[in-house]
Amino acid sequence: MAIPRKKFVAGNFKMNTTSSEVAPYLESFRLETEKINEVDIVLIPPFTSLSKVSEILGGAQKIRLGAQNMSSEAKGAYTGEISAAMLRDLFVRYVLVGHSERRRLFGETDETVRRKLVTALNSELRPILCIGETLEERQAGQEKNILESQLRAALEGLSAEEISEVVIAYEPVWAIGTGLTATPEQAQEAHSFIRDHLGKLAGTSVANKARILYGGSVTPSNARELMSQEDIDGALVGGASLDPRGFAEIVAAAVPAK
Repeated sequence: MAIPRKKFVAGNFKMNTTSSEVAPYLESFRLETEKINEVDIVLIPPFTSLSKVSEILGGAQKIRLGAQNMSSEAKGAYTGEISAAMLRDLFVRYVLVGHSERRRLFGETDETVRRKLVTALNSELRPILCIGETLEERQAGQEKNILESQLRAALEGLSAEEISEVVIAYEPVWAIGTGLTATPEQAQEAHSFIRDHLGKLAGTSVANKARILYGGSVTPSNARELMSQEDIDGALVGGASLDPRGFAEIVAAAVPAK
């Protein structure tokens, strides 16, 4: 019997949208999603738009605010970095940790990811931990070894309570921004494996409640089929989140069938 878990959809704007562009975006997106209460929604704009989005959202509980990155350090001489306290000051609730673009383009290692994740937890920010394999790793049949390695590096040694605060995002690197998407069966297999391994790290109860998102060229046309899989609890959406109506369609696709 499937464990009921509230669906979770996050939109990662990446390096897109200015502060002046988010107001009309939010006006349209909120109108499109105003009747949807069955899905947790997180918007993850660039740092320069966080303040404006926070101001517009106010104390609204329906749409939460997330950040694309943060420093593992609390404060100090780290030019260009953003601290957890700075994010909390803007009412940010979630933060991406270990996104494949941070790992691939900016040299973040498993150790870097772990430090950021621990800092987020200690600062009462909920990390969205991104893990996933490259095309070469999948073709070599190494995808499960990669997922296990990245999960263990980030979570081993944390308490079950701490791990229960982490949202996992499976993002096959070969499907990010490429137009390629894992088949529902491929995605479900990876999510099931991740949940099983979470059980080994934190216990079955934590694993059953954990929300595991799929990220990798999610669109309005494939979202429902992906999110209807037993172990896929939502989506981390990249490019498709830049269109407020299209993104609202993805959110609507997460609503459980009556």
